[in-house]
Amino acid sequence: MNKLIPLLFFVLILFGCKKVSGEGGSSTIKGVVIEQLYNSLGNVIAEYPSPDQDVFIIYGEKSSYYDDDISTSYDGTFEFRYLQKGKYSVFVYEDCSSCLSGKKEKLVEVEITEKNQVVDLDTIYIKKL
Repeated sequence: MNKLIPLLFFVLILFGCKKVSGEGGSSTIKGVVIEQLYNSLGNVIAEYPSPDQDVFIIYGEKSSYYDDDISTSYDGTFEFRYLQKGKYSVFVYEDCSSCLSGKKEKLVEVEITEKNQVVDLDTIYIKKL
């Protein structure tokens, strides 16, 4: 009987642990951030890649604080690698003339459903005033 307890404990740990969204997997979320420069009339006057832009990721659905961040490359591209299956929120900040802080988040929600998946968010446009 005493030998059975450690075995039972091991089985519960092995099968009772559910992997959650986050690092430790083999999937990737990638994209590119493009800045749109606006004039005083609200018209786009230029678009260009956003180098060294902070991009944030939240693992799962229940967090209100970001879990990781990276900076975009010279061409505005970014990649969050080694992710597990699950739901993620990726966001960047853009300029906002009517916001107290002068910034607001641009949020994209995504789900990884299989191993080795590459999710391309395509282009995230951010407003620059």
